[in-house]
Amino acid sequence: MDVMLTRCAGLDVHKKTIVACVLIHTATESRQVIQTFGTTTGALRALADWLTDLQVTHVAMESTGSYWKPVFTVLEALFTTWLVNPAHIKAVPGRKTDVKDSAWIAQLLQHGLLQPSFIPDRAQRELRELTRYRKSLIRRAGARGQPHSEGLGRREHQARLGHQRCARGLGDAHSPGFGAGGNGSRSVGHPGG
Repeated sequence: MDVMLTRCAGLDVHKKTIVACVLIHTATESRQVIQTFGTTTGALRALADWLTDLQVTHVAMESTGSYWKPVFTVLEALFTTWLVNPAHIKAVPGRKTDVKDSAWIAQLLQHGLLQPSFIPDRAQRELRELTRYRKSLIRRAGARGQPHSEGLGRREHQARLGHQRCARGLGDAHSPGFGAGGNGSRSVGHPGG
């Protein structure tokens, strides 16, 4: 099978650990390097540094639940990073281990046999998170029978203010030089009016 990527990594992501397998296949060397990392911010930065030191260009990860999110966030700016659907990866023959899984993901990526799942860009993901958080605050305040602004703690109040700033920022982005309607009409002062 043809090698499509000369330096790539497969990650098997779990709640507390990430098993990483890097495959290097160049004209002068062919090797596999495996290492396990934690999931703290420091450990994710160590993973990114390790992948950078090995000159990895592409990373594919398999994860169930939402454990992939912080890993993806740290790696997306440095590498072509893919989240792949576990259902699209055929089971590894033999006994299942995290090391075998990460190596299998790396092999499939190396040979061009994986397709990335759709992940919205960072700005859209952040806006979605903010919207979900706002909805949860509204539900929580409604469940208490209180108006939305009453009874909120400091954290909830700061999140609400952040949402308002974000909404204003979006409005500003769509209306430079336009009137309040955003339809291209400009406000012009009339003499005597």
